[in-house]
Amino acid sequence: MKVGKTEGAKRTRAVGPYADKAKPAAAISPASGAVAPAPAATASVLGIPEAEFTPRVRDAIMSLMQEVDRLKRELDQTRARVEDLAKAADQDMLLPILNRRAFVREITRFIGFSERYGTPAAVIYFDLNNFKAVNDSHGHPAGDAVLRHFADLVSSQIRETDILARIGGDEFGVILSHATTEQAANKAATLVKSLKDRPPIWHGKRVPLTFSYGIYELKAGEQPDNAIAGADRAMYAHKNDPVKR
Repeated sequence: MKVGKTEGAKRTRAVGPYADKAKPAAAISPASGAVAPAPAATASVLGIPEAEFTPRVRDAIMSLMQEVDRLKRELDQTRARVEDLAKAADQDMLLPILNRRAFVREITRFIGFSERYGTPAAVIYFDLNNFKAVNDSHGHPAGDAVLRHFADLVSSQIRETDILARIGGDEFGVILSHATTEQAANKAATLVKSLKDRPPIWHGKRVPLTFSYGIYELKAGEQPDNAIAGADRAMYAHKNDPVKR
């Protein structure tokens, strides 16, 4: 799943017993100076007889309404902070994509879809070959640029419904929704060609980069760790096969 853009805070529309009432003439609370609803209208809403709507009652109701409004604002702010923290916990520390924690959760979700609806999904497990040599030869900033290039390359060629995550130092995972093993293999082959045609560039020079990959089709009822392990085994089989590489 690509990391989405955080939306700005939205204004909350009034709900509850006050939402559908016509706005009455305003009155000034002597205690707070705040503009208050006309006493008769407020009294009818709260079930207080108009004759009992004394200045003290009106001030108490105004204070209560202001406190409710303050609590609603605090709740909205807390919800926004929780959402921001959840997104931060799911995002990779270097790249604007998901991390391993979020990837495991998404695999669990896709397995659930398979159980409930019978929809196929496949995992592609990528490992960049000889990535350590990039760091050793060009430095870690070059290595970071190579990782970003690869993530951008993959991200540009998968759908919004697919998931991309960094699951290790130079290891990436993709979940392809509504995809079989054969379709995942075709996608991986397309990415092989794309990386060959568009290698990463560092200080004006091409940085040689290839990757090994393994494909695993998700099965209903299995554990996400088993799925990742299966894709990892397939990746190592591909890495150790000189013909496929």
